[in-house]
Amino acid sequence: MTKRNRRLAVRLAICLIVGFGLWGLPRLASYVGATRRIAVPLKPGNVKAPTQHSIEWRDSSELMEKILQYWSAKPLGDWQSKGKIDIPRALMARFMLRRDLDAANAFLVKQEPWGNPGSTWAGHPNGDYDFTLAGLTPILFLFGEDPETLYPDTRDHLIKTLLPLDGGDPTVTVPRTFGLVPDTENHLLMTEGSRYLKNRWLMQHGSRLPKHDNITNGLEAWLLNLIDELRSAGLYEFNSIPYEGYTLTALLNLEAFGSAEVQASARELLDQLNWAYALGSLSFRRYAPFRRQYKHAGDTSLSGDRHVALIKPWISLLPEGPTGLRLKQSQHIAIRACWSTYRLPDQTAKWIVNKPSNYFVRFGHGPDSSPEIYSGGPGYLLSAGGVNRGSQSLIVARPITLMLDDGANDLSKVLHLSGPGEDFRHWNNTGVWKRFAVAGGPVQIPANWKPEAESDLWAVYHRDQGQCIGVHSNKNLGLVHLVQSDDPKQALARLQEENPNAELLQTTFKIPGGERIHYDVHAEHDRWVIQQVDDQIFDRNYDQWPAMQGTLNDMPSAN
Repeated sequence: MTKRNRRLAVRLAICLIVGFGLWGLPRLASYVGATRRIAVPLKPGNVKAPTQHSIEWRDSSELMEKILQYWSAKPLGDWQSKGKIDIPRALMARFMLRRDLDAANAFLVKQEPWGNPGSTWAGHPNGDYDFTLAGLTPILFLFGEDPETLYPDTRDHLIKTLLPLDGGDPTVTVPRTFGLVPDTENHLLMTEGSRYLKNRWLMQHGSRLPKHDNITNGLEAWLLNLIDELRSAGLYEFNSIPYEGYTLTALLNLEAFGSAEVQASARELLDQLNWAYALGSLSFRRYAPFRRQYKHAGDTSLSGDRHVALIKPWISLLPEGPTGLRLKQSQHIAIRACWSTYRLPDQTAKWIVNKPSNYFVRFGHGPDSSPEIYSGGPGYLLSAGGVNRGSQSLIVARPITLMLDDGANDLSKVLHLSGPGEDFRHWNNTGVWKRFAVAGGPVQIPANWKPEAESDLWAVYHRDQGQCIGVHSNKNLGLVHLVQSDDPKQALARLQEENPNAELLQTTFKIPGGERIHYDVHAEHDRWVIQQVDDQIFDRNYDQWPAMQGTLNDMPSAN
């Protein structure tokens, strides 16, 4: 090669490297935004997750049987396209029901891994095999010692081929990113949880290789550290659509099949997450802020989170719980509850079914994040919509919603408010206090609601026994106050008497016979909209808020 040609080759190589960098780095940046940079342990706060487990749960329910029937009727289909989600669940249902065992075993023994573990991106298009690992691992543990169900050849093929990860070296970064981009917590739990459990199975069945000893190889210590980080700093992918479901189900694998210490650690985190669900939901509906996929920002279903797919099957097992529960979506998450050994703590289960008292709680999610704020009680839940913290935060702020026990299951069917404007990236929808909400935009009223009393400033809606809802609304301001009354006219008179001035309402609201609330609907995106209540001045920097702080009236001790 001539000197001139070598120069041209070098220049071409430089151009290719620069071009790849310009093309690839923006794509890598999206993954950087999906992971925690530094884990900062949160103060625990004064609201503790219940841990007492004394309920004698039923073994099965009508809902669980329907979930299993749904999956056992699913065709096994093409492994390459359906092996990530559908086929592991269709196989699990067949094995659990002891149905079509010859066909299920024959299918499974012919398969090879369809991809590789770790996040998928343009440089790693065949990722996400860890979803399959997390689905096949429970089959090994539940049926690996039952040769009449999981045939020995199938079991051996599962161990040697379809569950390829073992040893003690966790893969902590997104594949093919030169070790620069940490993988997300749901992928870490699915990938490394499956590696850990395969090691454990092999040790329990005769292996004496040091790489299979999770204590010797360090994997158990690494996994416990990861779970402890998620418990102390909170999930980075909080309320994530769709990834929350995969985080929960990966934890269920560890809670069912890990060592005693791993089981206890996973159970403690599950208890914490399920308690947060209990406080942030009403009648299995939730509309909280969430972190991860902007494409779900326009979702209006109040049952769109994946957590409910586990909660409903668990609640269906209560000895005197609600009957006739139905699940219309996220069946792929729900099947995990059909075999999992985990059950909800007593108090958590009771609070999911019925809120016994008024409460007000604030959840911190750490630096550069969004808080969750709830004011709830028997028959109602005010849910703050949160705040976006910049494009890389991947936080979807939502409208503040008022849910009632009226069966409404879409945003259009419930009172909600947000703003200013229509772009969630510009909202600071943290303006929730006890039975009160405020935002920098109008209050959206469901079409079938009609005021039973109104003035120039206020409209009062009577929606439930003992519950009136006072509303002040204009283009730049929305106020909502829940009044404990069955007399809309009297409620209006008191609201009007205490809050007659439209200009003052821009910054202050006086609860009739109660507190005066000061707020700033144009607060910076790192500050709580609520500034002060009477003489009580708050720490509005929610980056420093505890994990769970608030008041739970008349609630028995958590333990």
